[in-house]
Amino acid sequence: MTYTAANAFTTRPTLQGTFGMTASTHWLATACAQAVLERGGNAFDAAVAGAFVLHIVEPHLNGPGGDMTGVFVTASEPDAPRILMGQGPAPENATIEHYRCQGLDLVPGSGVLAAAVPGAVDAWLVLLRDYGTWELPEVLAFALGYARDGHPILGRVVATINSVATLFAEHWPTSKAQWMPNGRLPQAGDLVTNAAWARSLDRLLAAAAESSVATREGRIDAARLEWREGFVARAIVDFGRTAHRHSSGTDHAGVMTLADLAGFEADIEEAVTVEFRGYTIAKTGAWGQGPALLATLMILDGFSDEYLDPSTARGVHTILEAQKLAIADREAYFGDTTVPLNYLLSSDYAATRRALITDAASHEFRPGTVPGHTPYHPVLRTEYTTEALSEQGAGASAGVGEPTVAAPASAAPTRTVAEPETLSTGELRGDTCHIDVVDRWGNMVSATPSGGWLQSSPTIPDLGFCLGSRLQMTWLEPGAPSALTGGKRPRTTLTPTLVLKDGQAVTALGSPGGDQQDQWQLLYLLRTIVGGYTPQQAIDAPAFHSTSFPGSFWPRTWEPGGAVVENRLGEPVITELEQRGHRITRAGDWALGRISAVTREPQTGLLQAAANPRGAQGYAAGR
Repeated sequence: MTYTAANAFTTRPTLQGTFGMTASTHWLATACAQAVLERGGNAFDAAVAGAFVLHIVEPHLNGPGGDMTGVFVTASEPDAPRILMGQGPAPENATIEHYRCQGLDLVPGSGVLAAAVPGAVDAWLVLLRDYGTWELPEVLAFALGYARDGHPILGRVVATINSVATLFAEHWPTSKAQWMPNGRLPQAGDLVTNAAWARSLDRLLAAAAESSVATREGRIDAARLEWREGFVARAIVDFGRTAHRHSSGTDHAGVMTLADLAGFEADIEEAVTVEFRGYTIAKTGAWGQGPALLATLMILDGFSDEYLDPSTARGVHTILEAQKLAIADREAYFGDTTVPLNYLLSSDYAATRRALITDAASHEFRPGTVPGHTPYHPVLRTEYTTEALSEQGAGASAGVGEPTVAAPASAAPTRTVAEPETLSTGELRGDTCHIDVVDRWGNMVSATPSGGWLQSSPTIPDLGFCLGSRLQMTWLEPGAPSALTGGKRPRTTLTPTLVLKDGQAVTALGSPGGDQQDQWQLLYLLRTIVGGYTPQQAIDAPAFHSTSFPGSFWPRTWEPGGAVVENRLGEPVITELEQRGHRITRAGDWALGRISAVTREPQTGLLQAAANPRGAQGYAAGR
């Protein structure tokens, strides 16, 4: 028995065409990427152009000082999914001992001690060099124009700036100068510029133009070298030497060196895959959270279709319980280290995990047993909640983390959160961006850039951006698979997805949302693969996720048995979930999930695109 979406509501149509499709979390990035396709560029040219625009128009969600991961296929090798690895490592001097000596027992959620080596810009340039066709000035022209001449600022950006205005005024004067010029908070719709980043882009382009090499690839590499070893690297290191306020409420200097920046280069890796209902799902390695989605699918693959319907209480319960088990293994085993993925993604292991699912919600942290490996068990912390830090006067905690829904102060089992990015204290927290592109030749890419939020750390005035805070995903505990280690990548939450059928890529999708990214993408996969939903139907359908595991973001808290749901699931479904023991947070009708997707039918060449309507910001375009 298969569930269907015959009468599913949609906010907009699934776009269809044969020329090219783009979808992203901001309409300007979508429009610019589509413009590249219209002018003869391929999907990779378009994705890079759109990504640099996202740095400008969603500065509260990503920036040049952040990171990214992507998954893609080329038209010439449609059966070979690859990973674009743009996650920089911890600086060599970022050691557990150093942070402990600073009086810290967690990596802060904001400030340069939380910064990994920035990887996003280099990764995008590697993608352009190896798989694109355009010259660098053409690709960067869109972003350079918005940085120099201005773009209308989003209301959510303004709200984020307002949430950290006191922090800027008292501790981060360079951020105040950039985001509150003349001490004034911008208004939604104001045209804002970033002159320093425009100058930085000009200098990168000049380095490419002045290069003695005659090839397009060589010119792009010259810009990459200027980023890693030239004025960008020097400004990052010089600025980081000055101590500033972190989310811990204490002041610290950074530890990044010129050698750290010069030593990192983005690269291309093989994807990790599993088979589910006749489809191949491709994700990053276990240095990211992507294989947790694959493990969830392996667990769910043993259930009949009626157990996989996200619109029923039985389906929601089964999905939540499978996710808890897979994400417990993420915490216990994943990191930039040797991870027994073949075992964790095997059918036999999935069967043992599936057997743990009962009719009642589990409130336990239950990693599996892997021969030769000791699972890491994080400590459930209560001293780092937003309310506790506010009582301690740690005002720098504003704007850190990446949950899209945060529980109010009340500990009642049933709660309501009115806005998806609003905390009970009135603060806003960071999130992420996403972009998907498919062209008429069959090139397809899905990418999730993040980090370097305007609230991550003080703006570097010579560059116009700040560093990210990805190291908050590491533990200051030796022996943890994701322990802070110089030269090792933090276990990122950035996790785009590629779907293949019969050796051909058919879908590229992804979502912002930190720990929720794969949880929301799972719902899309189940609804389209099992339920037969169209892309827009799957995106618009009610979403939910579990919070019954340690959060990847500072302050690393979690709620045993917790589940966040959109009210549109319906009262009968929500009531039954509570009866099964889930601690439900009601998020409002349209609060969860920011998925976008593009698809391709290899036999006919039909292309499709869809984007999330929540927040009235994400859009798809194509023809």
